[in-house]
Amino acid sequence: MDSVQPLRKIIHIDMDAFYASVEQRDNPALRDKPLAVGGSAARGVVAAASYEARSFGVHSAMPSVTAKRKCPDLIFVPPRFEVYRQVSQQIREIFSEYTPLIEPLSLDEAYLDVTDNLKGMAIATEIALEIRARIKAVTGLNASAGISYNKFLAKMASDLNKPNGQAVITPKKGPGFVEALPVKKFHGVGPATAERMKRHGIETGLDLKSKSLAFLQQHFGKSGPYFFGIARGIDGRQVRPDRIRKSVGAEDTFVEDIDDLDLAKTELRPLAEKVWRYCQVHDITGRTVTVKIKYSDFSQATRSRTVSGAVSNIDMILETAEALLVSVFPFKRPVRLLGVTLSSLNTEECGQEPQLDLGL
Repeated sequence: MDSVQPLRKIIHIDMDAFYASVEQRDNPALRDKPLAVGGSAARGVVAAASYEARSFGVHSAMPSVTAKRKCPDLIFVPPRFEVYRQVSQQIREIFSEYTPLIEPLSLDEAYLDVTDNLKGMAIATEIALEIRARIKAVTGLNASAGISYNKFLAKMASDLNKPNGQAVITPKKGPGFVEALPVKKFHGVGPATAERMKRHGIETGLDLKSKSLAFLQQHFGKSGPYFFGIARGIDGRQVRPDRIRKSVGAEDTFVEDIDDLDLAKTELRPLAEKVWRYCQVHDITGRTVTVKIKYSDFSQATRSRTVSGAVSNIDMILETAEALLVSVFPFKRPVRLLGVTLSSLNTEECGQEPQLDLGL
């Protein structure tokens, strides 16, 4: 961290099992029951799971059939995105009582920079306690919080005492905390990246810290400097309340490369569902669908198609993505990764405040 800059006070607020908690709040019969928000049909996906369901291993993005197998008594309820947006707005109004520097990641989590806050409070942990108490009083829901001197560590801290808790990582403790942490638990390091790191002997923050900047840039490209910094507890990213989202995307790296078209099409569906679910939650529409194909030799291709009107349902995304995939078949090499992105969003047209990357 640049020594000439004052340390910032960053809070990461994360609602506990947000969608599921809203459903349990509004329907007393669902309280203390294993609950999944999402479709129970054969092709359905869990959008959120209550803590009671999580104890059986059920989690978001899990196929509904798998979730039901893990928890036979699992109760499925359809999502009510309009209600979730309304509750999220209530929470956002609470945030704005403390700081204008609010960066939402989704409906249920956000970064707040409270270094210079509207209440004139000197201690960030006390601000976090107040905010969580206000959220409980106004919405009836629990929130967890992480407090630190940068975004990366605040995000990591909010997971330490979930649910309904908070934790602080001080500047003195930050570097040591990172050194002891498995890189697969780092925010911003997905399963595919964690596996690549493991192949290079990187399994903990200390292992990551031992690698030079040149090494990390060589093997992880533009993410190299970010990894170099967070391995030392350094993250210079600011809380940005005015960032405009230009696309919504999801991608997946496969355990085994794919060379069969039908199998590749099957893998497009969960990606399209993730993109569309995000669009529903945030009331976003778009006109351009893009498919990304990365081959076994790491070369890649993208194909895009823009429709005349807004993409209005999951089937439009999926059908367009499948047609784009067909346009590059037969594949020149086996496929190791597929991605689906929706762009030309209405957020660009009307200047809506967007969210951060999906991290899928």
